[in-house]
Amino acid sequence: MRRFFTLLIIFFCINTLDAQSGKKDYLLTIKTRFGEMHSVLSDLTPKHKANFIKLVEDKFYNGLLFHRIIEGFMIQAGDPASKYAKKGEFLGNGDADYRIPAEINQTLFHKRGVIAAAREQNPEKESSGYHFYIVQGTVWDDKTLAEQMARTPLRKFSDSQIQTYKTLGGSPHLDGNYTVFGQVIDNLWVVDSVARQKRDLNNRPLEDIAMKISCKKVKKKKITRLYGYQFD
Repeated sequence: MRRFFTLLIIFFCINTLDAQSGKKDYLLTIKTRFGEMHSVLSDLTPKHKANFIKLVEDKFYNGLLFHRIIEGFMIQAGDPASKYAKKGEFLGNGDADYRIPAEINQTLFHKRGVIAAAREQNPEKESSGYHFYIVQGTVWDDKTLAEQMARTPLRKFSDSQIQTYKTLGGSPHLDGNYTVFGQVIDNLWVVDSVARQKRDLNNRPLEDIAMKISCKKVKKKKITRLYGYQFD
């Protein structure tokens, strides 16, 4: 696995040399039958960013389903078996034969609209190679947020983070346990539309919701101008 990630990082560095020198970054477009949304990935999580861009450029996610949705929480995708799954078939077990080392960063937390890597339980908190989720979350008041924060007692929440959860919303109990590596920067109503669909007992939508993800290099200034996203 170490060799895989060495090659992946080399690939990413080569492909982003022009992006960095031209002050560009990858702009991703996630299309669904409800509409499309755009996203950017964080340079603070280079392994996750490289892995996701490689999969998108390989068109891996095209035709896959959002196979797990929970309103007020998140929407999840990445099971390769979902592309040809029958109605009602249980999904979620299909995955890559590798994991991504955790890149958990305190400045990247589970606010509404972030993209994060799902994972099986493991002590290193290594991420799934394929599965990701987008946080819908909920808005918290002082009492309920304190209860959520108590679920991660070893993690200190900043004042800015607390304010974000009380205004924009999110899923704070996930902080410190899963790698956040991206952010949806427009049309969050698409996430809401997906999340509110009827689902079965395994949280799979009763009607399939397929996706198509593409990416291109765009000047950071243009991304900021079009979507209001501020790069660090």
